[in-house]
Amino acid sequence: MNAKTKISVLVLMGFLAITSCGKKETTPVEATEVNETSTEGEAAPAAAENVLVIEGNDQMQFNKNELRAVAGKPIKLTLKHVGKIPKEAMGHNLVILQEGTDEAAFAVKAIAAKDTDYIPASEKASIIAHTKLLGGGEEDTIEFTIDKKGTYNFLCTFPGHVAMMKGVLIVE
Repeated sequence: MNAKTKISVLVLMGFLAITSCGKKETTPVEATEVNETSTEGEAAPAAAENVLVIEGNDQMQFNKNELRAVAGKPIKLTLKHVGKIPKEAMGHNLVILQEGTDEAAFAVKAIAAKDTDYIPASEKASIIAHTKLLGGGEEDTIEFTIDKKGTYNFLCTFPGHVAMMKGVLIVE
């Protein structure tokens, strides 16, 4: 019964987040506008250094849906959970997938991987890099390199989050 209660709470939170987020269509637009403005000004040095920062919040949203990096150079990516809800109820991670990975199939396998913080061991070959699962107020920094230019999907694998918490890492 305790597990059923937790699932019910997660489903309710997901429903509330989805219905309340319909009014916030400006968030992705603002992020895109910031990226476009930053590309002309400040983002170019950060991309050359491959230092990336992205935030996740209690409304099941990343503050960016596009990241950029330079191929062949080390990437230092920091995920900050700027919310307050603990990871058991509103955990966030960031998983970067290999090109061609079926996001939906990966997410289904991730739901069953609670013991490994929703990172399915059977899918290691599909993962380029991933952060730890974070609760409100926590952050994690990972370092990795992608040599091949391309577009790589990223997502949060906490159950139900992939519908809203995903984006692309463009490696040029």
